[in-house]
Amino acid sequence: AYKQGLGIYAGNFPVRIDTDVSILHYPQKPLVRSFVYDTLDVHPVGQNVVLAVLPYEGYNIEDAKVLNKGSVDRGFGRSSKFRPYTSVELNYAGGLKDEITIPEKDVSGYRTEESYRFLEEDGIVFPEAELEEGDVVIGKVSPPKFLSEAREISIQTRKENSSAVRQGERGIVDAVFLTQDREGNKIVQVRTRELRIPEIGDKFSVPHGQKGVVGFVAPEDDVPFTSSGIKPDIIFNPHGIPSRMTVGYLMDVLAGKLAALSGEIVDATPFSGEEVENLEEGLRKLGFRENGKEIMYHGITGQKMPVKIFIGNMFYLKLRYMVADKLHARASGKIALLTRQPIEGRARGGALRLGEMEQQALVGHGASLLLKERYDSDKVVLFICSKCGGLAVDDKIHNKRVCSLCYSNQVEPIEVSYAFKLLMEELLGLHLLTKFELKNKYE
Repeated sequence: AYKQGLGIYAGNFPVRIDTDVSILHYPQKPLVRSFVYDTLDVHPVGQNVVLAVLPYEGYNIEDAKVLNKGSVDRGFGRSSKFRPYTSVELNYAGGLKDEITIPEKDVSGYRTEESYRFLEEDGIVFPEAELEEGDVVIGKVSPPKFLSEAREISIQTRKENSSAVRQGERGIVDAVFLTQDREGNKIVQVRTRELRIPEIGDKFSVPHGQKGVVGFVAPEDDVPFTSSGIKPDIIFNPHGIPSRMTVGYLMDVLAGKLAALSGEIVDATPFSGEEVENLEEGLRKLGFRENGKEIMYHGITGQKMPVKIFIGNMFYLKLRYMVADKLHARASGKIALLTRQPIEGRARGGALRLGEMEQQALVGHGASLLLKERYDSDKVVLFICSKCGGLAVDDKIHNKRVCSLCYSNQVEPIEVSYAFKLLMEELLGLHLLTKFELKNKYE
């Protein structure tokens, strides 16, 4: 029914090992639902919240949402993210096999003693261990890759092959499963969990497609309140309504308000559910305005607001896109072998690319020194022959620098990008000789 929201994704989740799944701690059924929902009898996703349609200090511009910190503290939108770690004890040719254990200090690639501090004698972490990035979850040593290596040197050159917590992640060990595959290899599966409390940047949505990220978590004291003291859990920006024409959303808020006040589920089945007129009549009977609006008071000054605010109940879904999974920054780090430029991707510890368009923006601002600084990730010193302009060879062993074309030793060092040097060498591979005209650098 509500495929994208977090909830209980399967009834047997405590004994499952799944990639990238989350469980919402307090999932609910919607107050306003169609007969399909009850017929399918699905696992719950999402939560019913009090919603006010109102701008809030600009923090909910462009589809952002403002959450009430009080609601978050009382458990709104809390979830646990699970991550599996799997390791197999493989058998190799020649009677060699992997071993799941705490690695000895003499294995090649030994981490630090501290990395293995949570492992028990069997080389597996204990449940409820609080792991940080780099901590080993399953300790494993593998035999050397090539047999010739082992014969020449001692047999003890085993490799460290443990599974560790990824960079920038953490978690508490939730469960440990031991089993084996068809070949009889031992399999260890460890599941970690991490508590996720809604924060700025987490994505929420309603079933009507009004999605958005949290722009601010407002202190409960500063949230506007109605004359009866009701404070909204979420403040939704009214600019999301007219151009998108999601009228069903407004009806849903109205119906949700009636459902919460009367204590009865509102039927929202298409073509046969409640009419808007009946909803309005129901609210009127309960002593509320039939258009769903109420007088509200400013949360900080306490002044009565000059306009009435549309407030009601809505069913909100927490989506799986959380800012904790996207946050990324780096200084220096891994580089690609071919171009010597930083690698790409958050998972691999890559850098943030400053591309051609960003460069143009900086050029437009005249930030020449910033450009110079940003674009030296792969600078390299080349030697150019000042006679013929060809590439000179830098012989570090004999400490000689000679032009490979005219054998002159009058060479000058220049600083260029490694990618440029690569281009020149590829052109040489195409039998295209690139020559350089050097200007006097003191002029």
